Amino acid sequence: MEIAVSINKVPVRLTKERWHHISTGHPEIADYYFEILETIEKPKTLYEGMYGELIAISNKLEQSNKFIVAIYKEIDSNDGFIITAYLSNKEQKFEKKKVLWKQ
Repeated sequence: MEIAVSINKVPVRLTKERWHHISTGHPEIADYYFEILETIEKPKTLYEGMYGELIAISNKLEQSNKFIVAIYKEIDSNDGFIITAYLSNKEQKFEKKKVLWKQ
């Protein structure tokens, strides 16, 4: 299990079970394990989700026109967990969401 510290200073867990879900459900992101953690620690933009989750967006990846979307939940100030992560090139999909933080 790896832990990323969010911009809110909350430790966010990436468990083996969640990594298995992410890497098998979204195989295109299987090579971006550490980049997912970095997206939580240093997002380009952080959006509010509909159900209390946070949506972190990375800068565009050098080798493509895509970026990482990491969705996670902060349970309290001492614990959080990653729900899922995937690659996207549709930043406009997030434009209607509330921006919580921007680089």
